[in-house]
Amino acid sequence: MATFVIEGGHKLHGSITPQGAKNEALQVLCAVLLTKETVVIDNLPNILDVNNLIDLLASIGVTVEKLSKGKFAFTAANLDTAYLRSADFLKKCNKLRGSVMLIGPLLARLGEVTYAKPGGDKIGRRRLDTHFQGMVNLGATFEYDQDLLAYRFDGKHLKGCYMLLDEASVTGTANIIMASVLAEGTTTIYNAACEPYVQQLCRLLNNMGAKISGVGSNLLTIEGVKSLHGAQHKLLPDMIEVGSFIGMAAITGSELRIKEAGIKDLGIIPDAFRRLGIRIEEEGDDLVIPAQEHYQIESFLDGSILTVADAPWPGLTPDLLSVLLVVATQAKGSVLIHQKMFESRLFFVDKLIDMGAQIILCDPHRAVVVGHDHTRQLKRNNMTSPDIRAGIAMLIAAMSAEGTSRIDHIDQIDRGYEDIESRLNALGACIRREE
Repeated sequence: MATFVIEGGHKLHGSITPQGAKNEALQVLCAVLLTKETVVIDNLPNILDVNNLIDLLASIGVTVEKLSKGKFAFTAANLDTAYLRSADFLKKCNKLRGSVMLIGPLLARLGEVTYAKPGGDKIGRRRLDTHFQGMVNLGATFEYDQDLLAYRFDGKHLKGCYMLLDEASVTGTANIIMASVLAEGTTTIYNAACEPYVQQLCRLLNNMGAKISGVGSNLLTIEGVKSLHGAQHKLLPDMIEVGSFIGMAAITGSELRIKEAGIKDLGIIPDAFRRLGIRIEEEGDDLVIPAQEHYQIESFLDGSILTVADAPWPGLTPDLLSVLLVVATQAKGSVLIHQKMFESRLFFVDKLIDMGAQIILCDPHRAVVVGHDHTRQLKRNNMTSPDIRAGIAMLIAAMSAEGTSRIDHIDQIDRGYEDIESRLNALGACIRREE
């Protein structure tokens, strides 16, 4: 197990380019199973979750060719149906949350799939009802195999229909879209997730010959087609990395340029940081964060304490609340952080409290942060990363802290951030990896 040793108090300077979007990568990689022809995907980040999914695709029988850094060609001409029923396949699925999105394309392509409950971040209950009910709506059946500890799906004759999703699940929407593109007839999905990454999946599928309309809205219409062909696709910049870099610059009082940030696809993210008092300038497609010794949290118009909460797109992504919370510890003023979607994502704040942060954890979903206004530095601490987003939040806290901190279990951070210590050290950070 690897560890980060972080010497805090170093300012950052220079520019950094965000990696390709992790969450988009997991969706479009699953989509390559929908055609026998070659799909080329560019800007893939070199991170654990993406590499594990590529390895899983190769095990299934997909031919994988690396064309250049971050650019791969995938050809799913001959799938290994025997392997898809093997214990090794189920074991690999169990270790990767994104593998749940294999259900839709494999059902559409083969008419059946056996699938184990996926792994991923330990951030509370993450139900799969939307995924499973979507397959049932299209005419599939499933049962739980107690011996295999896995679900068996049968969907040899998928038919389009109207469905109203019980929640705007991003991965659930992606799964249903991929199952629908080859189904007979027309599928209408209402209350669909409309995040930029879902839009990107739809654009790739349309380039492959699918007929999806309503892209960018929560009402999608999919006309089933007989087959799909190859295509080329480039991932968006990772909005979570962009937000993480904004947070690092702010809390360390650094000036930083985030190049090719994909501003038009960031939605409300820059404004969420601006509400904490952080100045963000836009130059072309670059974000520039000027050095600030102080930043003051806004209040609502009636003078009440600001609440920052996650919501389905175009609301604020839950993946950045941990970063916003850490940044608020050094702001002037107070803010309520409300994590609505996951009940365990705020439990890492006890480590920040140990570092001297003034945080009141109200319940599993809400925390009040009283900022120090940089009058007191956070103190060094030894921590363990429970998930990707808490891990990067701990790293940001350690970068601003007095003294040397340690973060164990950093493979969680590696799941979502490519070569993060080298990239930050090039900006002036002092982070050492110990195996």
